[in-house]
Amino acid sequence: MLAPLIAATLLAATPATPLEVVKAGNTDVQKAANAPGATVEQLATVVEKFVDFGELAKRALGKTWDTLTPAQQKDFADTMKGLLRASYAQKAIGQAKANVKYGKETIEGNEATVTTTLTVNTDQVPVDYKLYKVQGKGGGWRIYDVLTDEVSLVETYRGQFRKLMADKGFDGLLSTLKAKREQLEKSAATTKASEISAGGGQQAPAGKK
Repeated sequence: MLAPLIAATLLAATPATPLEVVKAGNTDVQKAANAPGATVEQLATVVEKFVDFGELAKRALGKTWDTLTPAQQKDFADTMKGLLRASYAQKAIGQAKANVKYGKETIEGNEATVTTTLTVNTDQVPVDYKLYKVQGKGGGWRIYDVLTDEVSLVETYRGQFRKLMADKGFDGLLSTLKAKREQLEKSAATTKASEISAGGGQQAPAGKK
């Protein structure tokens, strides 16, 4: 009787709010980054639990996404997911020593924004998280964009994509991203979080370009 009761309780539970998702995510990032021997790849796995890299990639590509075939969409999403996991995780390491002050949560339909301020030493950096609500029963909130000093990760990638597609077309863009992903994933597989913090000094918060 106990197992069904627990299952029913979990199913009835209200999904976490956007603010709770961001708080839990930052807590997990700090814990993972400060764990002895933690690697960037391990941190990337933690980050992926609350950041939807596929949605980020889709929004960064903009209207071009709708012109792609299902196979092209999957290829692009998978490529960007691998690239973003490693890249975002490296930047998130900068949050490990930061003091996070949470601001307000704003919800408009299926979109939400959570404001925070990161303090590293004497520097204060505003970081806003954009979230969307996953459709379907029990769908929760997931992060799809990060704005650091009002600079959007999605918009930054969108600008880069436009330039690359203008020069090389979509196939050229995809080839460039695949090469970058391979480079980052090889590095992330063996690089320890402590090595980045020690070797690079103060790191930019997650989303900082």
